Amino acid sequence: MEKKKLLFVCIENSNRSQMSQAFAKILGGDAVEAYSAGSNPSGIVNPKAIAAMKELGYDLSTHDSKSLDAVKTFAPFDAVVTMGCGDACPWMPARKFIDWQIPDPKHMEPNEFNQVRDFIGGKVKELLKELNVEVA
Repeated sequence: MEKKKLLFVCIENSNRSQMSQAFAKILGGDAVEAYSAGSNPSGIVNPKAIAAMKELGYDLSTHDSKSLDAVKTFAPFDAVVTMGCGDACPWMPARKFIDWQIPDPKHMEPNEFNQVRDFIGGKVKELLKELNVEVA
């Protein structure tokens, strides 16, 4: 079966889209190719996001914060998920466009940050099921 290609986009590509990409890899395994990018990338992955995902056994420190230009070669995507980038959200060739209203956890305390992380995990799980990906 062909892998589902997913792109997660937020503004800085340092928190929400990074964790979404990680959850897609964790839950979708070999059935998914997941990418993330930012409309205005910060160039770093937030240490809070790295710590939050480490608690779940995923090493986010291997990820890079990158621009949309860096991932457009992987298009078309099965789904492009945007998170609060508003007008800055770019158009990418995709079968499906989805916008998730997820608060930016950048300045949150670890407990609140982890609630956002877990919310994202649930959203990714729902998305994979919608795309008929068997969830691990």
